[in-house]
Amino acid sequence: MNKITASIVVYNSDIDILRNFAEKVKSFYKVELCIIDNSLTNKICLDIEDLKIGYIHNPTNPGFGAAHNIAIEKSIASGCKYHFIINPDIRIEEDVFTPMVNYMEQHQEVGMMMPKILNEDGTVQNLPKLLPHPAWIFRRKLKKIDPLGKQFIDNYELRNFPKEKIYNVPILSGCFTLLRLDSIKEIGMYDENFFMYFEDFDLSRRMHTKFKTIYYPEVSVYHGYEGGANKSFKLFKIFLKSMFTYFNKWGWFFDVERKRLNKETLNQFK
Repeated sequence: MNKITASIVVYNSDIDILRNFAEKVKSFYKVELCIIDNSLTNKICLDIEDLKIGYIHNPTNPGFGAAHNIAIEKSIASGCKYHFIINPDIRIEEDVFTPMVNYMEQHQEVGMMMPKILNEDGTVQNLPKLLPHPAWIFRRKLKKIDPLGKQFIDNYELRNFPKEKIYNVPILSGCFTLLRLDSIKEIGMYDENFFMYFEDFDLSRRMHTKFKTIYYPEVSVYHGYEGGANKSFKLFKIFLKSMFTYFNKWGWFFDVERKRLNKETLNQFK
């Protein structure tokens, strides 16, 4: 099998969570893991040196996507076929790598895919989505005070569709993603105009226009979802800036492609 690579971008991350994940990865699958550390100091490097995994200190902190691009470029240069994007707050309890890589091997039309993502209590995080209208972003933020919001969110996040169905969807979360690197070479890596938030929407949308972007619930990972933009004004400002970057790029209220791709997604469930 071809060499498989993976990258985790960290910033002052919990070293115990990171260590536990790295040890689990090594026990399940032979994947070359690289840590891109955007922290000011390289303390993490000293804490994980016994694990013998790749480490790049990147204290300029260019953002989530830009940091992952460093690892993606290295993987492409070394001739890798597949690369995993992984958040530092991911926990795995099974070998998710082999089934996902095998699925890509058997489906050459797939450029990107994600597994089922679970909360720590085992409930499903509804992360595959339709392409968003700008009003949907604000309605989702205000869901606690929007009496009519449930039906809208259920549709946007595909909540009422089978959780165990494999399907092609235009938005995949960047918390745990498998990329086919030949497809990345065609559509491009993460857009570095996004510091954090919406860079996964943008990459997923670009990929979806040329390749299938698959939700693959045959395997699952646990994700410690924080919702930082809902708790921190600083992160909320970053969220808003990225949102404007996304809609300035793809269109605000007039986006014919958005309507077409969302309709094609929903038609899979009829």
